[in-house]
Amino acid sequence: MSAVLKPSRIAPGIELSDPAAVADLLDDGAQAFLAELHRRFEPARQACLAERRRRQAGFDAGALPDFREDTRAIRDGNWRVAPVPAALLDRRVEITGPVDPKMVINALNSGANCYMADFEDSTAPTWDNLVAGQRALRAAIAGTLEFTADNGKRYALRPEDERAVLIVRPRGWHLDEKHVLVDAGPDQGGRGQRMSAALFDLGLFAWLNATALAAKDRGPYFYLPKLQSMEEAALWNEVLTHIEHELGLPQGQMKVTVLIETLPAAFEMDEILHALRGRIVGLNCGRWDYIFSYIKTLRAHRDRVLPERSQVTMTQPFLKSYSELLIQTCHRRGAHAMGGMAAQIPIGNDEEANEQALARVRADKLREVTAGHDGTWVAHPALIPLAREVFDERMPGPHQQHLGREEVIVTGRDLLVPSLGTITRIGFENNVEVCVRYLAAWLDGNGCVPIHWLMEDAATAEIARTQLWQWLHAADGGNTPLHLHDGTVIDEALFDRVLLNLPSRLAGQPIPGAGRVQEAIALLEELTHRATLEEFLTLPAYERI
Repeated sequence: MSAVLKPSRIAPGIELSDPAAVADLLDDGAQAFLAELHRRFEPARQACLAERRRRQAGFDAGALPDFREDTRAIRDGNWRVAPVPAALLDRRVEITGPVDPKMVINALNSGANCYMADFEDSTAPTWDNLVAGQRALRAAIAGTLEFTADNGKRYALRPEDERAVLIVRPRGWHLDEKHVLVDAGPDQGGRGQRMSAALFDLGLFAWLNATALAAKDRGPYFYLPKLQSMEEAALWNEVLTHIEHELGLPQGQMKVTVLIETLPAAFEMDEILHALRGRIVGLNCGRWDYIFSYIKTLRAHRDRVLPERSQVTMTQPFLKSYSELLIQTCHRRGAHAMGGMAAQIPIGNDEEANEQALARVRADKLREVTAGHDGTWVAHPALIPLAREVFDERMPGPHQQHLGREEVIVTGRDLLVPSLGTITRIGFENNVEVCVRYLAAWLDGNGCVPIHWLMEDAATAEIARTQLWQWLHAADGGNTPLHLHDGTVIDEALFDRVLLNLPSRLAGQPIPGAGRVQEAIALLEELTHRATLEEFLTLPAYERI
């Protein structure tokens, strides 16, 4: 559990958990800098979150997302984003992962073009994890990061010109950082407001490293997650402009790539690029979060229920349209169109199964490069050579912005088309297992968990969780319940039976977070039975770490 916050007024307005333990990161200057970010931008953040709730209420009432009439001039205009810096021209293979020291070293040494250091979906946001991640990245940028494992194996960085380019992903606008409180007052009950987790992650990283990275012509560079609108993108632009001014950096020095991983954002890709046009270098098909967002946004639309997640591949028409529209939009505006994650990991004890998994990765990467993507993601270093081989063969230049994909015509209906498929008993039970196992590990401090030879993070677990909720609540309001492919009714009794039997199925398996499985089961049970879908699994779970 988190440490109790003790009032600390090292910098006016800031309270920290155990300030002495983080004095090397959060000195007086850093605290004052972060406090000012909070005071300046928290009202606008809250306004954006309120607008999300307003729009979702409309979708729940029967409306569907669509392209905005008030921004048609932006979509029709002939404009381009600022030039892509040299360090980000070739991004054909990017590796992603959490920010613990071993991962940072291995990712930077991996041979990938870029490493997305992730404070978001693959990092459980314990205070220890966040602080260790900031320290590891600072040391990596200084070239001093080393790590020795329990078995004595030593990890060290390769020379700087052999390392992947660092891109940092902060947490999304919807998350708070409960260990940093700002401006206690009577209206707060004597305690401060929680700081935005997004502003904390990005702000502290910039305070510690922006000057050093700018001197090396390496950014700083960021991936921005979970955006839903151009207004949210514009808020990020204001934040980054303010940080550049405060740190004495040239305007536009800090470059960003935005993940298009929410359904509403897919209807505002031009607008998001335009809002960040002085610093954005690309958009990314964050496919797993996008599927999660599709379910969540259309949760009240029974005619948009998705089949089990193994059948929701990028060949589904709504996902194919999303990918092609992203490529067309980016290339028209002079930005990179990044592909999505290959979640597979090597299967060491089954050669045939491993070959089948690698064949799926190869087919996925071939689809991406053929469609016109300028790069792709992998979750494991062993997949880098395969992904690079596919992109090298089909993309001899650093990118494919010359492929305009003018022939692509995507309508709002195309982005929403229902998917064909089934819900099998195995698929239902796998969703329950993934939710429980991932949540148990997350509560135990591990946000990136291998389950059945897939690297699960918060996004993939969210697909499983929201599917379970939607399948069970499809009968709300007197509708006919959904059925498994074998004819079994999908109802709370089925869910409860699967959940009850899960501990015996997991018994004896060396799973991460085993000591918190019962807590994970209780939380999943509560959230799934609830009449209203919880917006993010990590919101209630965060209060338990």
